Amino acid sequence: MSRPLDVLIDVDGPVAVVTLNRPAKLNAITPDMAAALRACLSRVDSDPCIRAAMLTGAGERSFCVGSDIRELDEYATAWEFRNRGDYGDAVRALRKPIIAAVNGYAYGGGLELALACDIRLAAGTATFAAPEIKLGWIGGSGQSALLAHAAGPSNAATMLLTGDPVDAECALAWGLVTEVFPREELLPAALELAGKIAKRPPIAAQTAKANLRAAYSMPLDQAIQYERDLQTVCFATADAAEGRAAFAERREPVFEGR
Repeated sequence: MSRPLDVLIDVDGPVAVVTLNRPAKLNAITPDMAAALRACLSRVDSDPCIRAAMLTGAGERSFCVGSDIRELDEYATAWEFRNRGDYGDAVRALRKPIIAAVNGYAYGGGLELALACDIRLAAGTATFAAPEIKLGWIGGSGQSALLAHAAGPSNAATMLLTGDPVDAECALAWGLVTEVFPREELLPAALELAGKIAKRPPIAAQTAKANLRAAYSMPLDQAIQYERDLQTVCFATADAAEGRAAFAERREPVFEGR
């Protein structure tokens, strides 16, 4: 009997659902699983019919608890570990909007995966932690910068220096997640949001995402100029012309990504 795939992708119209599928191990990520995740995300980016994605974890307990610690000793040297294919990098590199549906533990690299997504929704039973410090190291996929940006420097420091988890309501209060749902409502809510985003003109949606990411590291004047340049690019598209025509004709626009 063949072993189930550790990463699943299900495409329904313009929305792709990517599921970490190792629930017995709390969706801890092995090197092979990281490669499979990168392949799924590459498919999302390369398929013009896919306009938005959702990332979640299989099972009732865990979104993802990061790298499988038992696999870390397989790296021959620290330099080999440093240059491994990083799954957090793959999510951040995605051009298309992606929503994290955090259904349980989001620990370590799992927290980084959630932070790498554009929008985070959580089940009421979800918890978030940066526990690496308890094992003698720290996160390495943007954990500090992304956490400080999402939750604020003091809250990020509390998580990074203690390694202790925070619950979903605390994460909501800190701005780490956008909304908290009962467990059974999480995936439908995330799919509904992904579907809404997928109805927007894809060039504009991807440009908005790129603009938001760039604004993190730009001075205000440069960020505004960059935004104006990207606005001009969008304004020149066929989708923008369709949007204006549909508004004038009082009908729903049909966006084709041109």
